[in-house]
Amino acid sequence: MPQVGRSLGLRGALNARDLGGYRTADGRVLRPGTVLRSDGLNHVTADDLDTLQALGLRHVVDLRSLDEVREAGPDRLPGLPPAELAGDLPAGTTMTVESASGDGVTLHHLPVFAEEFDIYVTLRDALADRSPERQRALLGDGRAAAMMTGLYRWFVTDPVARERFGTVLRLLAAPDGPPLLFHCSAGKDRTGWVAALLLTALGVDRETVLADYLLTNERSAPIVGRVMDDFGTRGLMREPELLLPVFRADPGYLAAAFAEVEAGWPDFGAFWRDGLGLDDDVLAGLRANLLDGDEPGARLSPR
Repeated sequence: MPQVGRSLGLRGALNARDLGGYRTADGRVLRPGTVLRSDGLNHVTADDLDTLQALGLRHVVDLRSLDEVREAGPDRLPGLPPAELAGDLPAGTTMTVESASGDGVTLHHLPVFAEEFDIYVTLRDALADRSPERQRALLGDGRAAAMMTGLYRWFVTDPVARERFGTVLRLLAAPDGPPLLFHCSAGKDRTGWVAALLLTALGVDRETVLADYLLTNERSAPIVGRVMDDFGTRGLMREPELLLPVFRADPGYLAAAFAEVEAGWPDFGAFWRDGLGLDDDVLAGLRANLLDGDEPGARLSPR
């Protein structure tokens, strides 16, 4: 049995991991090395680039907003100096990066962000205003958690967000799709919802889907700890713990997204068709590309 949640071992992206090894309800197993999830690739090291090269990636999907890319930096990919990816990337941009071996990886920029739940802007505003009272008014008394819950519900209700999540799944289902890596900034929220959609569609049980989502807290703990300490020692926040609801994956957030699916559609199959705009051919492509074992069928069971 492949190791579930195997880390890619990237020093510059601690939450990068393989989705291979998860078992579906019909006994098939998600094939290792085909679909990978990660935090941003803007800080990967030279050794990390060698690791990424060895994965043989065909596609990388960046779900960060334009502001996030400008502030944190573009993805670093094998065979391309980071400066060549700098600048503005219009929404929906795709570009093929040729590696040293001549193999190409296509970078897709599919920004998913909500102005009313823009976590990046909230963090920036909280740190820019060092008033403890204003920071507490912005984030305290459950406000940060409520913002996160609202964001996850928005993942489901916003048609542009649904279209972009659906695009990732279409890419994975294409004959030349995997190996594919998708990511946002922390690899937690947008990335976590894509992973949840994919695993659910393939027939992985909800408990396992949640366990994969919560694995972010373990993998990102060193980063979160350093950031919290840094904010406190530099005097940026008197109560850096106010940011924990933003930094951590929480079962309630994922539950809110699935609850919104259940509120808007009769079952997951209906959401797949009418919400994400996907069909049985996409599901069949995902199963053919990603699952080991015999193929018993390619239809979604109602959930």
